[in-house]
Amino acid sequence: MNDVRKSDVIIIGGGLAGICAALELIERDYTVTLFDRDVAENFGGLAKESFGGIFVVGSPEQRRAKMQDSPERALADWHAFAEFHDDDVWPKRWAEAYVHRSLADVREWLSEGGVRFLPIPHWIERGEQRQGNSVPRFHIVWGTGRELALQLIRRLDSHPRRALLQLNFGHRVDKFIAGNGGVTGCRGVVENGNGDGGKPFEAEAGAVIVAAGGFNGNLDRVRANWHADWKSPPETILNGSHKYADGRMHDAVSALGGRLTNLDRMWNYAAGVHHWRPRKPNHGLSLVPPRSAIWANWRGERMMPPLVTGFDTRDLVTRVCSEERQYSWQILNRKIALKELAISGAEFNPSIREKKKLGFLRDVLLGNRWLYEEVVANCRDVVVAGTLPELVSKMNALQGDDAVKLEALERDIREYDRRIAEGRIDEDLQLKRIRDVRSYRGDKIRTCNLQPIFDPKAAPLLAIREFIISRKSLGGIQTDLSGRVLDGAGQPIQGLYAAGEATGFGGGGMNGLRGLEGTFLGGCILSGRIAGRAIGGEDNP
Repeated sequence: MNDVRKSDVIIIGGGLAGICAALELIERDYTVTLFDRDVAENFGGLAKESFGGIFVVGSPEQRRAKMQDSPERALADWHAFAEFHDDDVWPKRWAEAYVHRSLADVREWLSEGGVRFLPIPHWIERGEQRQGNSVPRFHIVWGTGRELALQLIRRLDSHPRRALLQLNFGHRVDKFIAGNGGVTGCRGVVENGNGDGGKPFEAEAGAVIVAAGGFNGNLDRVRANWHADWKSPPETILNGSHKYADGRMHDAVSALGGRLTNLDRMWNYAAGVHHWRPRKPNHGLSLVPPRSAIWANWRGERMMPPLVTGFDTRDLVTRVCSEERQYSWQILNRKIALKELAISGAEFNPSIREKKKLGFLRDVLLGNRWLYEEVVANCRDVVVAGTLPELVSKMNALQGDDAVKLEALERDIREYDRRIAEGRIDEDLQLKRIRDVRSYRGDKIRTCNLQPIFDPKAAPLLAIREFIISRKSLGGIQTDLSGRVLDGAGQPIQGLYAAGEATGFGGGGMNGLRGLEGTFLGGCILSGRIAGRAIGGEDNP
């Protein structure tokens, strides 16, 4: 084979973890060859499409808002939410490392590179049956995940030792080269898009870092690892992950003797809709479900206890998957949609993505009319009507049956509206939660004040059909606190490291069953930096 690349370190994957590892390595005078399967304009991976929220403990934003937080408090919340198993030794160690290092090694390090954050942290994953975030910790990058990725890429491109890094796009790595008791390189093909297999390549290095993401872009693998709590996989699962997050490198690590753990732990969402400009098969968008909407099952019956976003994302998925048909409906009106409807990610948050302060304030204060009109006009999972009978008729026509019953849905909506009108807030868990979240200013500006559904001034009515959407892998390649890949006996495989979502964001599953949100981007940054520093002789356990 003539095409042989040689360097000190190989990085497989050009997302946040790979970029951060590369920064640490070239800073220490290592030559680096980075392989990414995607095209150059997508350098930055799925993070570039994200909303850009990062979990931080003890931030300046928290201190300015007089929030009391500490690593000890965050770790207690983390353990309560995660439901770790007794044998989750490395995931627990990574969780502890993250809460202690999120401020200095994630947030402050990003700030030094020019990344800025919105002034008020968001308070999500507060917990349902168990404690979640006891204070707000979700810090949103001003400019979304797109700005986060671009800032790190600029940091890489402007580095004085940039010449030490070789970027190779359109390169698919398939397997490792083993020798001398460890890993000495990798093999793959240069994909040309013609379906003929591409030109083979080979690379040699003293160390290899796997930062190729999870496997949630491979829906067959998602179904094969479906968690028992969620019954059987739904007939329709949408893809909200990276198109190349297929688990290929998990297989390569396993073939070498590396240990994979907690593959049934995934961070999926309950409110996915079909993307109207798809860029991959089954491409879905993850809605931020409006809190003031009635969340109903496939028959149009209000799900009780009521489903409300922002408390336990995993429970929402569990509840929807417990139904005979594993999709759901949200019923709302235009007023609720204008204030509360949102789509996760950079694509449909242009004011934040482009850092337009006036546009952002306009959307918050007056309602996001642009997004409302875009969704209503283009999303095939949304129907609009002036009356409930007309709405139900359209819901059934969309699904191709008569599953939604007008009488049941009308009964539930009128009872909900009656409790609002009569001030019987404490009789309805959803209304209580709306009242509680509005006590925090970060939620108040995006949550209606006890808005009835049947309000003529808020018409028309909307129904949104929502599917489970695959998103992130919470399990993966097991690593120690230096990012070294461990074998079945718990020993490091010489020369092999892993970081980011490929490791379940650290240790083979540092979030346990649930993520406190923001630990995903933050986990990629921290674990990527740790792997790079460890190869450079630092961050050894």
